[in-house]
Amino acid sequence: MNFARIIFATCAVIWTGLAIAAPGLAHAEGIVIQDAYFVTSGVTAKSGAAFMHIVNTDGHNDRLIGVASDVAARVELHGHILASDGVMLMRPIEGGVELPAGQMHGLERGGDHVMFMGLKQSFTPGDVINLTLIFEVAGEVSVQIPLGQPEQDDANAMEMEDD
Repeated sequence: MNFARIIFATCAVIWTGLAIAAPGLAHAEGIVIQDAYFVTSGVTAKSGAAFMHIVNTDGHNDRLIGVASDVAARVELHGHILASDGVMLMRPIEGGVELPAGQMHGLERGGDHVMFMGLKQSFTPGDVINLTLIFEVAGEVSVQIPLGQPEQDDANAMEMEDD
């Protein structure tokens, strides 16, 4: 076994242990979810977003093809596109998010993310939501995601429209 494989296998074992031990982390065959958190624009928000790192520890390519949660009327994978006028717009991701074998994909502010529209309740610090990520190969991965800090009104904050 070469050094790179030993490091990769060690990381996979560590990620698996962390996924079992901490909220915001999850593990399924070949998929590890890290650093997951959920935000809204405030207590009365009608929309929110979730961010995380998805690691494909398997030797096969996979694809995140859907998301589900009971906390909102609609839950979708969203990304940002640059409009012709130079404005960034959020749009649903068609066809899912590719996860090459042995790689990580970040669902991050200003990029790909999980969008919750029509929130069914208000959230306060300490709340945790259930989110199911649906993968083409790995199947369904359930993760509990803690509420992060409400978004600040700054240049890095993502605008969310109320339904």
